[in-house]
Amino acid sequence: METEQEREWFAAQKIVFSEDLVAAAKQQLEFLAAVDQRRYLYDGPLLERAIHRYKTCWLPLLARYTESGDPEGFLVVPLDCEWIWHCHRLNPVQYIKDCEEFYGRILDTKYVQSSVQAKLKLEAAETWSKLYPEEPFELDQMSALAESSSGEYKGATNSITYDLLSAVKRQSSFYYQVCRPVMHDKHFLDESVGRYKGFIHLIKRNWERSTRCFCVPTYDIDLMWHSHQLHPLSYQKDMLELLGKVLKHDDTDSDRSKGKRLDNGFSETTKHWEETYGLRYWRAGAMYRGSAPTSLEDLPPAPGHNHTKMLRFHKPEISLPLQRTMVVEVILEVVGIRNLPTNQKGKICVSFCKKRPDMFFTGCCNLDIFSETGTKNVASFECEPSGDLVLSVMTKSKPTKTIGRVSISLEELMNPNAKLSIEKWFELKPCNEYANTKPIYLHVAASFTIPVPAPYALGMINPHPFSMDTCLFKLSAPTQSTKSWTRFVDYYGNDIISLQMRNLHQTEGRKHPTWKKSIFGLTRFSKKPHLLAEYAENSWSFKDYGFSLKVEKKDSLISIMLELKGFSQIIKLFPGARLEYELKNINKANVDDLMTVVEFSAENPYGKAIALLDFKTRLTKVREDWFVLPAIVLAFILSNLLKKGSRVTVASVSKNTKGTQNCLKNSFVEEVMVATEDVETAGLATSTTRELVCPCEANSMIAGGDQSMLLSAHE
Repeated sequence: METEQEREWFAAQKIVFSEDLVAAAKQQLEFLAAVDQRRYLYDGPLLERAIHRYKTCWLPLLARYTESGDPEGFLVVPLDCEWIWHCHRLNPVQYIKDCEEFYGRILDTKYVQSSVQAKLKLEAAETWSKLYPEEPFELDQMSALAESSSGEYKGATNSITYDLLSAVKRQSSFYYQVCRPVMHDKHFLDESVGRYKGFIHLIKRNWERSTRCFCVPTYDIDLMWHSHQLHPLSYQKDMLELLGKVLKHDDTDSDRSKGKRLDNGFSETTKHWEETYGLRYWRAGAMYRGSAPTSLEDLPPAPGHNHTKMLRFHKPEISLPLQRTMVVEVILEVVGIRNLPTNQKGKICVSFCKKRPDMFFTGCCNLDIFSETGTKNVASFECEPSGDLVLSVMTKSKPTKTIGRVSISLEELMNPNAKLSIEKWFELKPCNEYANTKPIYLHVAASFTIPVPAPYALGMINPHPFSMDTCLFKLSAPTQSTKSWTRFVDYYGNDIISLQMRNLHQTEGRKHPTWKKSIFGLTRFSKKPHLLAEYAENSWSFKDYGFSLKVEKKDSLISIMLELKGFSQIIKLFPGARLEYELKNINKANVDDLMTVVEFSAENPYGKAIALLDFKTRLTKVREDWFVLPAIVLAFILSNLLKKGSRVTVASVSKNTKGTQNCLKNSFVEEVMVATEDVETAGLATSTTRELVCPCEANSMIAGGDQSMLLSAHE
């Protein structure tokens, strides 16, 4: 930063807000998560009823309770009413206008507790029931539908004309943009407050200069802006002191197309921010992340929010040598260069890569230098938070020459006490003919998210026989098998486990001979193979996990049903890459070989993807530690069943038709139909021969002058 830019930034940081915005942001994130578990409040009849309750019950109650100006205790707001109130307050000018028109004053949050944080929720519900005996304190999905079906709650008697329905729909997508681990990091939030101060100061400076600019926040700034607006009295007071009027929050634009108001506004905001402060406006973890994944259909009944007990599995006898890999998001820009030889000006670019390629970033990418081209060129990519990031200044002429290099240690940048960003001049280590020139400096700006665990990525390697000379165990004569073992390895090629399917032909005491099959696993820690699953009477049973996988013949198809019973946890299979694994802009033909395992619970009633099975590349990705071994066994079984040319369809089946609202009594299954002619050999088929495809493609995206989608905020 230059001296004038430093003065502007320091002036912005002197701003004092009346609320602790970091604490308010954490509360907001917790509240938005609770609402997202009740997506029936995003649209439909329950949203309309919530708006009615807000207008006719909550606002009048709040007005009466705070009429004295200093009531005793706190009022607890029902979650559905709080959601509508939340969206109403995010139009601060309209909210103040409505409150003053109908209640003569601004209805504030000072004496209100959210039902999410409230400890006296039971007492609050009793108070509510006395005032509104026909209205439940909590708007339950099924009971609300039944009670509102008579039409009793159609229409609103309150005279507020603001379109709350549209306001809610506009805000329904906000949580997806901010539900990232970095948004809960204390250092990240502290810096977000500083950036919000810079945002308000920039608006003030634009007004003073009569500069017209539709200022568009990044999501970290917007989170703080929302948190501020949710305290209407404090927001009004602070804005009047800082700007002389209440700053309007315009969330009506959602068109991100190039040249539209939102796109132009963000570009202008970026330009003014960087000119005023000399700092980058973009920030890792704070940019638009695309639209939310497509919601699943055919959901199981929502588990009750009071039923949070999860399944308790027996600790498996076999231990997997797993190593959890961490991943960070990086945004990188090369801002300028000094002392570049005159004959190379305008003829260079910067190539960047990891010194040692990792699981997420293996290739090299090129960036233009902003000071040389005048075009903002920004890269966004994921990588492991270790090793060095190497930047090389290259000539564009052929043959390409390297002018100099600089290495940036990611370990130093990931230090717990370090900031999540860096912007400085680095001296290049010159190469060859440039060794005797003036020192060349490169202005590099980079931003990082906090490291988070990456999904395990396990490849299934072609079956191979074990040599009895190297095998650590011997099979007893009656069960000796000559079948090959299938290896599962991690990205680095380390063996995780080897699986073998054994067959036993049973005839004793039976009119017709039957097949009994078993799956055994062996790791480098094992002294002998461990039994992982057994197949008998058309069903696979997963040892220690409570899973069953039924295999039945239906005409020319094989039907496979995955079932898990117990508590409030439901596991289902879905075709394709779904939820967190959803692939953007991918041809449907490319996802036919994929299946997603989804967990449903009270915390995730709309599903959480815990594993992705790719039968074409023979790659299995798993997010949860407890599900790694079941996912491996499941992938092994299904790969044996899915012969080349098989047609796969998925249809869900619920075995229980009564009491479907009690998740403790429900079991849900997934039916996977596989076209084949031989039901007996389908369970025994060996995996087709394929080479492991590792997840090592460079995950990078370059945003050019149009900022692409990377640099588009939402408002």
